[in-house]
Amino acid sequence: LRLMVSGGGSVQPGGSLRLFCAAPGFPLDEYALGWFRQVPGKVREGVSCISASGYGTSNRDSVKGRFTISRDNTKNTVYLQMNSLKPEDTAVYYCAAQLVLNIVSIASQKSYDYWGQGTQVTVSS
Repeated sequence: LRLMVSGGGSVQPGGSLRLFCAAPGFPLDEYALGWFRQVPGKVREGVSCISASGYGTSNRDSVKGRFTISRDNTKNTVYLQMNSLKPEDTAVYYCAAQLVLNIVSIASQKSYDYWGQGTQVTVSS
């Protein structure tokens, strides 16, 4: 399984970005997915996660009400819609997958076996 991450960029505070995590030609409908982020020199932290079906989701407290994780299994793609971005959201964002139907907690990074490359998100005025 190869995960391809895209959609990062630079925005002003209050702006929006949408991240994509795709597995071209590879069905993701049996994989739980998660989004993580890391600032240089800091520990990588979980952001959002979603079950294989898409019915179960979870977000870290600091992004609740601003970020939405979703997926389209017909397109083998998981999304992270980020609204009302703040400077503290600046980080390299990664997606990860685990071959399991249920949601996998973002607190359990080691449970994720497959990782995509990161994409930089910069929020600055």
